[in-house]
Amino acid sequence: MSSRHDESPINPLPPIVVALALLILGIELVFQAGARGFAGGQDAVGWRLEAIRTYAFSAPILDWMIETGRWPLEHVIRFVTYPFIHLSFTHALMVIVFLLALGKMVGEVFGTMAVLVVFFLSAVIGALAYGLLVDSPAPLVGGYPAVYGLIGSYTFMLWVALAGTQQNQMRAFTLIGILMGLQLVFGLLFGGGKDWVADLSGFATGFLVSFLLVPGAWGRILARLRNR
Repeated sequence: MSSRHDESPINPLPPIVVALALLILGIELVFQAGARGFAGGQDAVGWRLEAIRTYAFSAPILDWMIETGRWPLEHVIRFVTYPFIHLSFTHALMVIVFLLALGKMVGEVFGTMAVLVVFFLSAVIGALAYGLLVDSPAPLVGGYPAVYGLIGSYTFMLWVALAGTQQNQMRAFTLIGILMGLQLVFGLLFGGGKDWVADLSGFATGFLVSFLLVPGAWGRILARLRNR
């Protein structure tokens, strides 16, 4: 009986979600400290710009790698480093909020490793879509494509749940519809790039890969392949 009273009413966050959030926060705090002169001296003011130059995803660099057939690690790594570099504290904070909320739900349903798979795969596919579909020299930074992938997995969970109760499954896409609508409005009012291509691609990746993350999915796939 005593063990039940000791249980926390709030389920703890998956450790990998906490680790990703702390990494994003830690990098942003370093930029903030440098910009305000708390660390690094005069050169620290340019830490954020230097990080963007070195670790942001670049469509022109992708074009160069495709054309030359050369894939140096210093540029390939940009596919997985850009989600940790943000333009401002607010930019990073919003990503962290989405990461903590959606990473917790995805981790509880699909498991800890699924969070990593969705996060990084969505980031990679989002960057590829941005590089191949958007003709822009502007670098791609920030974790939105990755967390939009987690939104895609969450949408998949709602989609399955609504199917089980014989309700309209399109309701599962309400959240992504609202978010993309807000992006469109802000883009029209304040101007903006075409990062939404990466975000939407990240969402689609998270939704589609969730079909393979359902417990037992791989077993069913292998069984079908053996029966052919």
